[in-house]
Amino acid sequence: MNPNIVVIGSLNMDIVINVEEMPHEGQTILGTGFSEIAGGKGANQAVAIGKLQASVGMIGKVGADSYASALLDSLKESNVDARHILTSPNRTGVALVTVNQSGKNHIVVVPGANFDLTPDDIRNQRHVIEQCEMVVLQLEVPMETVNCALQLAKEAGKTTILNPAPAKIMEEEMLKNVDILIPNEHELSEISGMEIADERSLQEAARSLLAKGVKAVLVTLGDKGCCYVDKDRFQLYPAHQVKAKDTTAAGDSFIGGFTASYVKNRDIDMAVKQAQIVAAITVTRPGAQSSLPTLEEVQRFAVDNA
Repeated sequence: MNPNIVVIGSLNMDIVINVEEMPHEGQTILGTGFSEIAGGKGANQAVAIGKLQASVGMIGKVGADSYASALLDSLKESNVDARHILTSPNRTGVALVTVNQSGKNHIVVVPGANFDLTPDDIRNQRHVIEQCEMVVLQLEVPMETVNCALQLAKEAGKTTILNPAPAKIMEEEMLKNVDILIPNEHELSEISGMEIADERSLQEAARSLLAKGVKAVLVTLGDKGCCYVDKDRFQLYPAHQVKAKDTTAAGDSFIGGFTASYVKNRDIDMAVKQAQIVAAITVTRPGAQSSLPTLEEVQRFAVDNA
């Protein structure tokens, strides 16, 4: 059976270093912890969806090394169909993640095999896209590959969700193939070319992307919540207030939570509600995929915070 949701994107091994405070340029400090945790924006989003018991598969590329085995195991353990993960002669992607005691992070990604995922790889997996309902993408694989996937998905009549991270300037032809764009505030500013200082400028930046063909924009605002904008609506949603330990997978967990709900109900409000619960739980735990909650945990949080 083919998955209802296909995530096309990156798989990285996160090398996580915990510190009390971030080092300044030229400064050497001692860390308080070290771990290797399965990550990558694409894989994180796929795992978030799988843990919420939605049908999900992933297309991506890893190297022929021990990190690849660990990443594939993490997908399978979270109910993600990993049959369409390809292998590159290059090394598996890695991310160096430094996390301070407030949960804030600095991340440097070395893409490795992720940048070997080509448009031809996507075309060869066209049948996977044609048989799903929804395609989720990010920008940690080559831009031409993302563009190809968006085109194939729209030709097949599928709903497309794009998380434009890391932020890059996108052509209008690409944006026209995006149904729901999910950036954070910084990414929205970069993509729109507009400074965001308040609610008005936030709405103007989002609407500038609607004018270029995006159907809807859902902006994550950290502990301020999120906002949804389409041609008929501007809606702010407050966040759950929790004590954050690690925000590494906050955005990915939000997207996974949103998608897992939206594929079932096609209801924006319901999907945002679940996304915010998933993100709230995630940031109270260390790591990327290891921090993502199960459906039972999400349901329990909803009851406890009703």
